[in-house]
Amino acid sequence: MQLNLSDIIRKFRRQRNMTQEQLAETLGVTVGAVHKWESGLSVPELNTLVEIADFFDTSVDVLLGYTMINNSIDSVLGRMSEYCKSFDPMALDEAEKALGKYPNSLKVVHSCAMVYLVFGAGNHDKGQLRRSLELYERAKLLLNQSDDRNISEITISGGMASILFLLDEREKSLELMKNNNCGGIFNGNIGAFLAVYMNRPEEAEPYLAESLASSITEVFQNVISYAFVYLKRKEWDSAREIVMWGIRLIEDIKTESKPDYLEKMHAELLSVLAIVQKMSGLTDESNESLKKAYELAREFDSKPDFSLETFKFTDKGDQLLSFDILGSSALGSVEQILNIADCQSIRDCWKELCENGQ
Repeated sequence: MQLNLSDIIRKFRRQRNMTQEQLAETLGVTVGAVHKWESGLSVPELNTLVEIADFFDTSVDVLLGYTMINNSIDSVLGRMSEYCKSFDPMALDEAEKALGKYPNSLKVVHSCAMVYLVFGAGNHDKGQLRRSLELYERAKLLLNQSDDRNISEITISGGMASILFLLDEREKSLELMKNNNCGGIFNGNIGAFLAVYMNRPEEAEPYLAESLASSITEVFQNVISYAFVYLKRKEWDSAREIVMWGIRLIEDIKTESKPDYLEKMHAELLSVLAIVQKMSGLTDESNESLKKAYELAREFDSKPDFSLETFKFTDKGDQLLSFDILGSSALGSVEQILNIADCQSIRDCWKELCENGQ
């Protein structure tokens, strides 16, 4: 807490156009006393403080320059977050204050564990890392309070695994991630630890292959979804840009023309591109994109293959399987996308392509 009594007395005195002598006379004190107050060399006694506040028509709190700090949980965590953004060690002070005030709050304990992890990793400080580990252990005991989907035994295990790795307890870290690798959530980290830091590339590759395939599939889903966000806003350039990026990505990671799941995703992206082009007035380009989407979709449906066998960065593609919430048929998936867009002219164009088989 910082008090600004000297500056505030001086400010109020000057606002009244008073000299130090005049203020001293009004309060019945010496000029030297006023000088010392304004220089920060001494402070008035309590009774005199009340008289000064009364004279300047203010409160003692305002006179002292004291501002009540909001110490609610959300405010404390907000301050910690702001300090972390600039890597300000005040975050650690706030964390300890929060732990003293809310020692049994899962939200506080978990947030403080993350703060110590951030600083421990950034400073290579094993003491801070151990403090983080201790707090994560405490958070596990408080999990019955959790109403936040981002705080669970799995996410806590991920934090602890990172700490153990930074503390050079790599086998323990690896075991913790493998035991909590629900849905492959730690595939990328396990693969990275094994390949980069533990010189076990063969063991790493299956984890990396699954992680990369999952990431790519998620990226394409996000590309299509974001394109529809831009379509709703009529931001045609942004919609076209993100779809074209997705198409270029497929072209970069596909090794051959053999139709597999990447071909199905390509057809879906082209159908979204056709919608964007149609709605932005590029009718000829839209018809061409839709025709390409039809050709790719028909090729995939002639021999469906949901593996990622042509995926460039792994030789495990035949062991990686994907699924599509739009359905197993590429033609059907494209039709669903066109129906969602609710553009009659492009649906008519699609219907004609399907009827003519070209």
